[in-house]
Amino acid sequence: MASPMRNLLNDPDRYLQSFRLFLERSTEHQSMREFVERQLPDVIASIGNGKSTINVLSVGGGAGEIDLQILSKIRAKYPGVTINNDVIEPSADQISKYKERVAQASNLENIKFTWHKETANEYESRMNAEKKTKKWDFIHMIQMLYYVKDVPATLRYFHSLLESQAKLLVILVSGESGWETLWKKYGSSFPLQDLCTYVSSADLPRMLDAAGLKYQLYELPSHMDITSCFIEGDKDGELLLDFLTETLDFAKTAPPELKRQIMEELRKPGCSEIRDGKVFFNNNLGVIVIEP
Repeated sequence: MASPMRNLLNDPDRYLQSFRLFLERSTEHQSMREFVERQLPDVIASIGNGKSTINVLSVGGGAGEIDLQILSKIRAKYPGVTINNDVIEPSADQISKYKERVAQASNLENIKFTWHKETANEYESRMNAEKKTKKWDFIHMIQMLYYVKDVPATLRYFHSLLESQAKLLVILVSGESGWETLWKKYGSSFPLQDLCTYVSSADLPRMLDAAGLKYQLYELPSHMDITSCFIEGDKDGELLLDFLTETLDFAKTAPPELKRQIMEELRKPGCSEIRDGKVFFNNNLGVIVIEP
C-alpha cells in the first residue's frame, strides 16, 4: 500500500508556518547574525576594492532578515559605494515580507533591490536562455541547497559568476548537527518526492574538492527547543515535527513504528541534549566560503 506520507513542500502555507516556528524556537538567526557581525567583515575585505558599484546576489533570500544584515556590513565596509542587490526567491509570500522589511528600514540608501520570483534552477535556465552571464562581487546561498536538483552543478554554476575578488558564501546544516544524524538514519523513510535533497556541510568538501575549488569552513553552534514535539496533540510540536522530517502532518500520517523510532531518536545525544527537562535539538550550522 502506498504511504500516505507527503512532502511538506506540497503545502507551501504549512511549510512557511513550520519554518517561521522553527526560526522562533531556534537560535538559527542569532547564530548567523553573530557570524555576520564577527566573521563576515574579513570575508568581504576585498570584494569591493577599487569599485564604485558592488553587485550582490542572494540565492534563496527568503524574507530578507539575514540579507539586510549582510548588506549593512558591506555598506559599512565600503561607504558611499552603490550596492546592487538581486534576490532569487521562489515564494511570493517571502518576497512581499522582504519588500516590507526594506520599506521599513532606514539605512538602505545607495542599495538598489531587484527581486526575481524564481528558483535557483529557473534563474540559471533563464540566464542561459537569454545568453547572459552577469558577474557578481558577492553571492550567498543561505539554507537553500536542499531545494536544488543537482547540488554540485548548482555550486559550479554560481561559482562561475564570481568576479576575481568575489566570494561565494554557503550556509547549511552542519555535518555535526542533529539534522545529519536524523537524515542519515531515516532520510530514506521520509517522502522527499524530488522536492528536496539531504545535504549538510559534511558533503560539501568532497564536491568542492572534485571541482578543484578553494574554500574555508566554519562551524556555528545553534540549537532548537523541540520539547513541544513530545506533547501529544500539541499543534506547535506537530508543526516542528513536520519541519524536522520534511513531512506534511508527520504525526498523523507516519506509520506508528516509524513515528516511535523518530521520537526516540530525537531524544538521543546524536540529535539533542536534555537540559532542565527540555529537549534541545542540535541545529549547528556549517558555513563555507568559496574563493573565485
